Amino acid sequence: MSEVARRIIIRRPVMAAAHHGGAWKIAFADFMTAMFAFFLVMWLLGNSSAQQLAGIAEQFKMPLKMAIAGGKKSGTAASVIPGGGGDPIHTEGETKKADGDAEDQQRLGALKQRLNDMIDANPVLRQFRHQLLLDITSEGLRIQIVDSNNRSMFDRSSAVVLPYMRTILQEIGPVLNEQINKITLSGHTDSTIYPRGDKSYSNWELSSDRANASRRELIAGGMNDNKVLRVMGVAASMHLNQEDPYAAVNRRISIVVLNHRAQSQIETANAANAVNPANAVSATAAGNGSIKLPVAQPSPVQTPAVNPSLAQPEVKI
Repeated sequence: MSEVARRIIIRRPVMAAAHHGGAWKIAFADFMTAMFAFFLVMWLLGNSSAQQLAGIAEQFKMPLKMAIAGGKKSGTAASVIPGGGGDPIHTEGETKKADGDAEDQQRLGALKQRLNDMIDANPVLRQFRHQLLLDITSEGLRIQIVDSNNRSMFDRSSAVVLPYMRTILQEIGPVLNEQINKITLSGHTDSTIYPRGDKSYSNWELSSDRANASRRELIAGGMNDNKVLRVMGVAASMHLNQEDPYAAVNRRISIVVLNHRAQSQIETANAANAVNPANAVSATAAGNGSIKLPVAQPSPVQTPAVNPSLAQPEVKI
């Protein structure tokens, strides 16, 4: 065979391609995650209301300086998206309940301001400004009319209302009548012992009579009688000046415009006594503070049976 016809076959081993790594898988996974988050956000925005979109826009408008300085943050909100509704897993801790609901507090605060303005605008009431004390208590708005060393509200050791006290009560009456809240009245005395020797009439009866006399003057000024829930006398048991039990300010009339909670408690107690009258006590019609207790009825006397055979014959004279 010639040299030209000879074929030369060269055998080379097949070499596998070198491994190029798996970094592209991580990059592709990050890309897919970002695309999923993007489409999820787009879907949420497409299903959000105009109010929710406005809340999201306001969240991004907050400057960094305000956020750092204590501005409104998402962490202090009840919802991650303002305007998006409450968090279903959010729970409220124990909170202190107010002495009255918000409407009560607002109404009583407005009444206090109105009374202050009325006192300042009325020349007659302005001269008694230092004897009129107004404050908000746990029961409602308390209006206290106190004695002074130079001016008393009643005749000494008496429940006779003096003219300027009558003027104050009759000016306050119409204002109280405009309120939906009901009131209580209480009379207070100092620790001076009642001068009369009769033990049946003391500071307890005197304070009750003065509170009831004040009620009559309020009604005479235009207040409805059904606005009053309770009239009571507490004598010298609740001093305004604790250091001096004989101070003039301890002699006072206290009018409380009740908030809803206190009014409900009194009405519930009154209703309970009405349902179970055997446990109730009633005050006298004169309002002198004495208490009428239920009188036990005597049990019937049972006469032992008499044997007719042993009975004595009837004797006629």
